[in-house]
Formats: sequence, structure tokens, C-alpha cells
Amino acid sequence: MRFAVRKAIFSFLFLAAFMLAPAWGQEVNLPVPVQRLAKNDSSAAQDTSMPGMPMPAQMPMEDQTVSYLPSPHEGSGTAWQPASVHGPMWMWMRSGWELMAHGVIFVDYNQQGGPRGEGKAESVNVAMLMEQRKLGAGTILFREMFSAESLTSPHPGFPELFQTGETYHGAALVDHQHPHNVFAELAMLYMLPITKKVAWEFYGGPSAEPALGPVTYIHRASAAELPLAPLGHHLQDSTHTSFGVVTTGLVIDRIKLEASAFNGREPNEQRWSIQLAALDSWSGRAIVAPAANWTAEYSIGRLERPEALEPGSQFRQTASVEYSRPLAAGNWATTLLWGRVHKIATDATLNSYLLESTLNFRERNYAFSRLELVDKDELFPQAALHPAYRIGAYTFGGVRDLIHDRAWQLGVGADVTFYSKPAMLDLAYGDHPVSFQIFLRMRPGQSNHRHH
Repeated sequence: MRFAVRKAIFSFLFLAAFMLAPAWGQEVNLPVPVQRLAKNDSSAAQDTSMPGMPMPAQMPMEDQTVSYLPSPHEGSGTAWQPASVHGPMWMWMRSGWELMAHGVIFVDYNQQGGPRGEGKAESVNVAMLMEQRKLGAGTILFREMFSAESLTSPHPGFPELFQTGETYHGAALVDHQHPHNVFAELAMLYMLPITKKVAWEFYGGPSAEPALGPVTYIHRASAAELPLAPLGHHLQDSTHTSFGVVTTGLVIDRIKLEASAFNGREPNEQRWSIQLAALDSWSGRAIVAPAANWTAEYSIGRLERPEALEPGSQFRQTASVEYSRPLAAGNWATTLLWGRVHKIATDATLNSYLLESTLNFRERNYAFSRLELVDKDELFPQAALHPAYRIGAYTFGGVRDLIHDRAWQLGVGADVTFYSKPAMLDLAYGDHPVSFQIFLRMRPGQSNHRHH
């Protein structure tokens, strides 16, 4: 009973803080660089400023130096999206600190098709806070991300046909996406310029994201209107919440090279706890940003005993390209992604492929799609053998903003998903299952630091 009361109180505070943030922000003037940014969009690809923050300099790209701000690339952990991506957020200045808040709440009805599908009301949600200031010759940034999904997801999680990964009551989750942890990120980032075009990066925390994979789907501009996780999440970016991470690297002009030591075990079912363990896993990643609208990454890592119910360790590789093109009254963001997991104990290799795109046009309108091919070997966890099945999922949808201003974006949307699969799965999943969602989406309004 006490636990249920604590959960209800946390849920209320989480949603109340999210809804009251614009009122707090009205008392504070935006920093001068933010007010000026609309006049300058030529230097976004070169300078390194905090994710989502404008660049203080107003000089040609070739004359830019690495400023005290971490990066112009919004992202997750230390991953980069194109510098032209500037997502919705609220911003304030307090006593030399630049404060930012952003997040999203989806409230939806989710109907998954076929014999193994089900329909439930649910809420996908996340909130992020960021605080940064100059420290010595560099900049320090603190970042906290929270989720109330442990309260707002139906047990045993969000219904999602063919989704696998993690556990519920000691059994493997199948056809469900797990809720995210309350403390999805508690991390610190420090960037120190060394020369005009070289900076040193240090990042880590008790709940953080190692240098492995692309920008996680929660923060990708191409996935901003899709409530559910990709089916390839656990082959691509599931390490975005790792309980114990240390990362270091160098930013050399438009290239970033970094390496991480981290706890490779996936979070357990206690979504309210932080489960620290030895930093026994490693990863390395290279990111290149050839222009303001483009980024590409390749990463590789070894995860020690990541699965609660599977023995052995894994090698993971990812490669991705992200493109973002600002439009006169919107934006077009696209991601092409490959992820691979090699299970050392069973010598099994699984691949995933994703093409994801969101088009924002005439300010209030969004059209999106996600096309996936994913190898799945956990659909029947109690079977003696675990063959891999190639699953296709093809999602199409749209959103229309009912409120669209500097404080809020409130939209109503829907999507539908079709599937391809081997014929031997017809008995379990039906011949032609179809899933759909109808949802409300709420998030901060578009800040005025966006490039025009």
C-alpha cells in the first residue's frame, strides 16, 4: 500500500513539474546568444556547443574555434545528431547557469493485432533537465532524465508485437516493450578545448549512456512522433541506460573519437533503483559531422553478461547515418541504421535494419514512417531450440498539433503497423496481423534558438 502511494505521488509530481515548467521560465530572460541565433545559421556544423544550445561566435565556419560550450549537436549521452536539429525545449539563465528542460508525454490507446496482440491504454513519457556553465577553460554539463513509465505502462509493459528484451517476474518479455527506468540518466559531461580544433571530452555517471550505438530513439528527431520503441532496440541502442559509465574521447574538428568502460548488464525489473556493478564492458565509437545536416557513426563494443536469462557475453556493432533538413515551416529528419549482436556463448548473430523518417510541414503537421527488418530468436523462450526469424515491421502515421506555440505543442496522432514474417509463425501470430495506435502528444514548444 505504501509503495503504491509513493508511486502515485511521484507520478503526480512528474506530470505537474512538466506542465508548470513554462510558468517558471516566463520569469527569466533568455541568454543573449539565444536571442541572436536567428541571425546566424552558417556556423552550426563547426563549433562545439552544448546539445541544443546556439553558438556564441558569429564568424565564418573556417574561422570558428572550439568554444567553451560542449557541442552544437543535440543527441543522447555523447552521441551526435546533425547540428541543424534543434528540438523543443525550455531555457533559462540563473546566476551564470544555463538551464534547459525538455521531454514528451504520449497518452495513447495501443491495439496490437493477431492472436498474441492486445489493446491497452498507456502513457509513454520522459523528462530531461540539463544545467551547464563554464568551468575553467571548459564547460561542465549535468543531465538528468526521468520516466514515470513504471506507473503508466500496463503490466507487463507496453504491448508491441514481435518485441523482445529484458524480463518481467523472472520470465522473458515477449510481444511487449519494457518501461524505462525512473532514473534513466544521471550524468556529467565536461569538455575542455585543447587547440583551435581539438577538445577533450569526459562523460559518465551512475546512470548514463556509453559510446555505443546511434542517438537513442527517445531523442532522435526522426523518431520524435513515434511512441513505441523500434523492434531492433536491443540490437541498436538499448545501452542508453547503463548503471555505471565512464567515457573519454577527443573532438577533432568535425570528427569525434571516444571509448567507454561501463556496466553491460541490462536494468532489472526494479525500475526505481540504480543497480551499480563492475565496469566490465567496453565500447568505442567514431562520429563524423561532414555538414550541418549530416552525421554518421560506427561503434563496436563487448557487453559482459547483459541478459538476465541468457548465459555469456555479446559483441555489438552499429552503423548509422542521420540527415536533418530545416524547412521554411518545419523540418525533415531521417535515420538509416544497422545494428548487429553476436552472442558468444551460442555463436549466434542477429542483424537489424531500420529506415525512419519524420516530416514536419506547415508548422503543425507531421508525417512519419519507420521501416524495419529484424532477426528475432526470443519469440518462444520456453522452446528447446531458439532459431532466428526475420521480422519486418512497417509503420506509417501522422500528427496534427492542436496547440503550437513557444510554450507548448499538443498534438493528436495515429499510426498503423503492418508486418512480414515466415509462414511458420502464422499459427502464433496470424496470417496478416495489423496494429495501430491513437494518441495525444504533449511537449515543450519550439524554442527561439532554432536555426531559420
